[in-house]
Amino acid sequence: MGAEIKTSMLERVAGVLTRVMHRMMPDPFVIAVLLTLVTFAAALAHGEGNASAVLTAWMDGTGGGKGFWNLLAFGMQMCLILVTGHALASSPPLRRALDWLAAKARTPQSAIVVVAGSAMTLGLINWGLGLIGGALLAREVGRRAQDRGIAVHYPLLAAAGYTGMLVWHGGLSASAPLKVTLASDLAQILPASAAAQIGTIPLEQTIGAWPNLAANAVLLLVVPWLLVRMLPADPAARTPPPPMPVSTSDDEADLDATPAARLGRSRVLAGIVCAAGAVAWVLAVRRQGLSQLDPNLINFLFLFLGVAFHGSLLAYGRAVGEAARGCGGIILQFPFYAGIMGVLAGTGLLATTAGAMAQAGATWLPALSFYSAGLVNLFVPSGGGQWAVQGPVLMEAALRTGVDPARMVMALAYGDQWTNMLQPFWALPLLGITGVKARDIVGYTTVLLIVAQVPFVAALYLGW
Repeated sequence: MGAEIKTSMLERVAGVLTRVMHRMMPDPFVIAVLLTLVTFAAALAHGEGNASAVLTAWMDGTGGGKGFWNLLAFGMQMCLILVTGHALASSPPLRRALDWLAAKARTPQSAIVVVAGSAMTLGLINWGLGLIGGALLAREVGRRAQDRGIAVHYPLLAAAGYTGMLVWHGGLSASAPLKVTLASDLAQILPASAAAQIGTIPLEQTIGAWPNLAANAVLLLVVPWLLVRMLPADPAARTPPPPMPVSTSDDEADLDATPAARLGRSRVLAGIVCAAGAVAWVLAVRRQGLSQLDPNLINFLFLFLGVAFHGSLLAYGRAVGEAARGCGGIILQFPFYAGIMGVLAGTGLLATTAGAMAQAGATWLPALSFYSAGLVNLFVPSGGGQWAVQGPVLMEAALRTGVDPARMVMALAYGDQWTNMLQPFWALPLLGITGVKARDIVGYTTVLLIVAQVPFVAALYLGW
């Protein structure tokens, strides 16, 4: 009875949260525009420029295109992380692996553990892979359970499939840690003097540091356990999966047999380009070093893995076309994030904000940065966009207080991924694949949010 009462209370909390978010939280693009206007107002109040100077900074920052269009390359990198991860998750070998994992779920509890553990592991490899792979696995586990007469709670499975977004920013596709391994990337968002002081931050000081590895290990154990504990004790209270759509064959053999079509389906051509990509990637890593992997190297690897796993250029092109639908928000919002950066740097507001944060002192700054990053993520639902907007402030504050810049990078990374459990933006692909509503999962993910802050904050103070 106690478990049923807790679940009932949780569902009521989820309903309240969902209604509030539906009424009060605008579309992410609207939020980007509102943040731009707030930045305008703050810059004017700051007093170092008039309206003309603020608008000029918005367009051109500190000069040399450091304003509205400064993040075109970065935005493309973020799109490719999503697209290559999505396309890889939908490849036949990965789908077979997901099917194999789904077959291991023979009880409602094991179903939750399989989905959550797999989604988090995939999310640590690539956030797009974790998001889409977790969603596909949740759907497949739900379908198989229904066929076997196993009473799973499908919304809880969908929530488990979303847990990759709780750990991704401490993994291999982490936006902020990957954007500080090269001096040229730091120079994109920081004034020249600050970038020179920091230099570069290799991966062994961020995602490879032992506190981050320990925090991820704890979450890999605790999150599935928490989700299992939230399973309704009464099988009658569990929601079954909705009717699954009948998949249509996408067999390339049905296509015409023209020379052009055969070339697109050629495994030989795909193999040649993949071999070239593999050799080029190994040479680049040997030259640059594993500790300085950047988004370009990660995307290069996942792109050619995707081609290899799909088996032909035509199949991979179709998968990428399907995945690219999720890039609209990034394409539209990143110029506004870049414009905010331009105003921050071009009007002196960056130095003022960093100085205000530095007043917290070295002891409190990491925790303040973590919670502020969690708050900002609710309004800037992109790790890359958040790094662009908040990263300069945190790096300046680190230099002023003497806090290790790597620690501040991870404070932002943890805060960004932490409130993904409340932010519905990146849940949209999962909701579409699983057929659930945001209100069906937010109660469960809120519990994860409450608990996950403990290992995140502990990692910031036990290391670095």
